[in-house]
Amino acid sequence: MIFDKDGNISIITQEKASIVELVKKLQIIYSRFKNDNIIINLTTLKPLSAEDVIEFLQISNQHRKAKHSFVIVTDKINSDHIPDELIIVPTLQEAYDIIEMEEIERDLGF
Repeated sequence: MIFDKDGNISIITQEKASIVELVKKLQIIYSRFKNDNIIINLTTLKPLSAEDVIEFLQISNQHRKAKHSFVIVTDKINSDHIPDELIIVPTLQEAYDIIEMEEIERDLGF
């Protein structure tokens, strides 16, 4: 797991461990990121299923309820099989764009 920080955005890149292990680690160290927007970069993981990504649903809902963005980056998942509460984009740039749009919406009170 690699952690990068870009302003108020924490980028967490998963390279080797399973998604379940990553989610457990995130829950343990969540206080480090709770005030940031979060990007979960899964682009380096080869096999990835919809069930893997759904593991993030609880922490994503918790983070979004606190008025912060939570975006998953992967191009290996068909978004038709993912709950609407999860935001999944194929590139890191699109993740930044989503966060920027959500910040504007929060500033406007949407």
